[in-house]
Amino acid sequence: MSVQALHGITLESLLTRLVEHYGWEGLAQRIDINCFISDPSIKSSLKFLRKTPWARTKVEELYLATKFTP
Repeated sequence: MSVQALHGITLESLLTRLVEHYGWEGLAQRIDINCFISDPSIKSSLKFLRKTPWARTKVEELYLATKFTP
């Protein structure tokens, strides 16, 4: 699956779904970025991910690799 598969999915909904699935601790274990480790929140993480392309790519890749059931 490619990043094109994310068309129509907002970064906020993608992140929210990952947090529901893995929790903040699980996300921090999979992607080593401070916004998932130190006082994590959707708002602060979105702010960081929107201005940090490499981190956003890692989050999108994890989302695609996670086999969510519809």
